[in-house]
Amino acid sequence: MSARGRPDVVFDPGLQHERTALAWERSAIASMVAGVLLARYAAQTVHYVIASVGVAWVVVGSAILVWSGRHYDDLHGPLRAGQSPVHPTAARILGIGTIVFTGFGLALAILIELGR
Repeated sequence: MSARGRPDVVFDPGLQHERTALAWERSAIASMVAGVLLARYAAQTVHYVIASVGVAWVVVGSAILVWSGRHYDDLHGPLRAGQSPVHPTAARILGIGTIVFTGFGLALAILIELGR
C-alpha cells in the first residue's frame, strides 16, 4: 500500500507545511506591527516603560520570524519520516507569550480609555 493510503502517515505532499510556515510568519509580523504601534503611542505620550514593552514586543516578533524561517527546512525531514514536527515547548512558549501580550494590550487599552 502506498504512503498516501496509510492513515498513520503524517506527511501530506500538499501545501500544509507551507501554510503553517506562512502562518508563523504572519503571526510574527503582526506582533512586530503591534509592538511598533504600542511603542510609537507610548513614546508620544511619554510612557517610557510601555514604550520599552512595545520595543520588546518587536524583538520577540523578530525572533519568531527568524526562528520560523530557519526551522522551516527542519520540518520536512520528520514529516517525510512520518513523525510529528510539532515542538511542544515552542508551542507552549508561543501560546503563553500570546496570552501575556494580549492581556497586556487589553489592560493598556482599558487604562487608556479610563484615562480619557
